[in-house]
Amino acid sequence: MIAAMTAPTRTDVDVLIAGGGLNGPTLALALAGAGLSVAVADARPADDRAARDFDGRAYALALASTRLLRALGLWDELAPLSQPILQVKASQGRAGDGAGPFFLHFDSAEIEEGPVGWMLEDRFLYGALLAAMQDRVRHLPGIAVTGQEPGAAGITATLSDGSQITARVLIGADGRGSGVAERAGIVRRGWDYGQTALVASVDHDLPHDGIAHQYFMATGPLAILPLPGNRSNIVWSETHANARAIAALDDDGFLDVLRPRFGDFMGAIQLAGPRFSYPLSLSLAERYAAPRVALVGDASHGVHPIAGQGLNLGLRDVAALAEVLTDASRRGEDIGAIDVLQRYQTWRRFDATSLALGMDTVNRLFASDNALISAGRGLGMGLVSAIAPLRRRFMRQAAGLSLDPMPRLLSGQPL
Repeated sequence: MIAAMTAPTRTDVDVLIAGGGLNGPTLALALAGAGLSVAVADARPADDRAARDFDGRAYALALASTRLLRALGLWDELAPLSQPILQVKASQGRAGDGAGPFFLHFDSAEIEEGPVGWMLEDRFLYGALLAAMQDRVRHLPGIAVTGQEPGAAGITATLSDGSQITARVLIGADGRGSGVAERAGIVRRGWDYGQTALVASVDHDLPHDGIAHQYFMATGPLAILPLPGNRSNIVWSETHANARAIAALDDDGFLDVLRPRFGDFMGAIQLAGPRFSYPLSLSLAERYAAPRVALVGDASHGVHPIAGQGLNLGLRDVAALAEVLTDASRRGEDIGAIDVLQRYQTWRRFDATSLALGMDTVNRLFASDNALISAGRGLGMGLVSAIAPLRRRFMRQAAGLSLDPMPRLLSGQPL
């Protein structure tokens, strides 16, 4: 006897978002708040993403990114859980030698808007997004988009549970290995940095005073980023071989290697949670839009973690795409039409590519041990730090305040 086949379930929404990390839910909330119907297909179960205890994962949110979160009604809840970045100090350094004689110093008191950014733990940010989605967005945890078929009036997506959803537009927020981008025929370009990032958090005896430190060493940069209390998050880049050896050590061995690089300026240090590692590479999508498809975040650009701009870059995408789709919808346009999606691509591609290549240049420049190049780097950092207008310009760029045009959400305005 042949079993009867069940027809796939079909549900129509304006926007289907593939990817439930941070960019996907943020975009979903922005669009839902503007009156569009949205579904988020999240390949990982919600419980896997929502850490309840401190696990060391944290982000440096630029001022503009916090304005976006405030516009979505989330920042008032998150601000008390965050640590403002009051100063940034960057210097050439070498294990055991401390900072170089010339360094770059940014003080947020020099710009009227306030701190250039805030450090916030992943568990708090994701938890707030998850809670906000419950009443506004159709969230599909543990379900991935496995197929897509664009048409004249919409796009049909096949899900991993066998069901189908038709949407006017499909958004790929599914990371560097984006299946949405691959199925849309969007090619990626980039290269391996030969580095791995070691990520952890440490407790220390002395206060950090809200200062973020960046040491540039030949094997890769080390960022020490302030968290609430006497605790800091570290993002430590090493060659693949060094990183593998360090990651294989037990906690005591890891700290023995870290301490000479970290220094003793905050007293004794101890690990405050688990350790993570991930390989570093540059990855840029050749297009951000295809028929009925748009990409945001790491699906369109993966950058070096110098300056912690990865998430902020994704949130810039979110703000721009939300504005383009919302405005098009209000004008009665087809939000999935390629000319609409290309407006988003035109808006975002230059900024994202420029920042990605800029971080690539900085990383390569500081990777050289040549004495003349090292001296030139130090003098350059010292000059930027000494010239007030240039220094403030860099601070405003780091805060995400120099975009032109600036998406409304990044200005704290509603869509």
